[in-house]
Amino acid sequence: MSGLGVQPKLIIHGGAGSSLKSKGGLESVRRSLHAVLEAVYPLLRDGATAEAAVIQGCRLLEDDPRFNAGTGSVLQSDGQIRMSASLMNGSQQRFSGVINVSRVQNPILLADFLQNSPDHVLSDIGALELLRELNLPTYDPLTEIRLQEWMLERQGNFSKEMAGVVAERELVEESAGRGTIGVVALDREGRLAAGTSTGGKGFERIGRVSDSATPAGNYATMQAAISCTGIGEDIIDECLAARIVVRVTDGMPLQAAFEKSFKEAAQNQRDFGAIGIDATGAISWGKTCEVLLAAYHDGTEIGDVLEWADGNLVGGTHPS
Repeated sequence: MSGLGVQPKLIIHGGAGSSLKSKGGLESVRRSLHAVLEAVYPLLRDGATAEAAVIQGCRLLEDDPRFNAGTGSVLQSDGQIRMSASLMNGSQQRFSGVINVSRVQNPILLADFLQNSPDHVLSDIGALELLRELNLPTYDPLTEIRLQEWMLERQGNFSKEMAGVVAERELVEESAGRGTIGVVALDREGRLAAGTSTGGKGFERIGRVSDSATPAGNYATMQAAISCTGIGEDIIDECLAARIVVRVTDGMPLQAAFEKSFKEAAQNQRDFGAIGIDATGAISWGKTCEVLLAAYHDGTEIGDVLEWADGNLVGGTHPS
């Protein structure tokens, strides 16, 4: 604490999965993640709300074609892009989101609008009508790399379970992972918020619903905020984000809540990662997969976990 209140904290992720194909790919992801932290953390430092910081961070990540959200989203089995996103305001404990929306640049903006709507979660047609109501321009998030990825997979009759989370210029990354972006923030007033956005797992059955627009993948209260990434079905089966938050609410420290939840997940052979912050300013992350594409600002400096190969399932920082 200081005279200005709580020291803001920020953590973001760009997906999770197996190792990046090259050191060059890793450094490119690091630059992208650090650039978002460098743009968003000053907003928190200057008094922006956690919710505003989360929205801006998600927008920047959605606009980066390297990640599977917004521009650069993967294609489903029918060659269409359908995206999902959610936002949760921890101080108001309010969840909002869109499921399988198309032709929009930033799905997180639709989730933001729905925070103050009587209807908090909309799916495909409803989300499209909201897009028109808000007079947002239609937008094609397709990139050439994602199109080539889909065409190659079509030749194999979509035998792959999912597309890579990171789009590399060398084309299909050796399954870099499960594509989602997420942002969790703590502001100077002690408010928490979390946002998560995804293009889905790629090549999936039409109508499949991601965890990203559910409390299993994105959840926040006044005590903690969590964003998840990985295999959506595994995240839903564990109800991961809500499970961690409930444990913190019941008095468990954030790191301990991560450790217990990820130990259970490992026993169940789940494949995912998560990031979080609690009301004390502790930052935590966890993974059952090989790599978690996450970076954070602890109030003093920027760090990341891209090369984190610790045998432990969970890592984190203590509040300062």
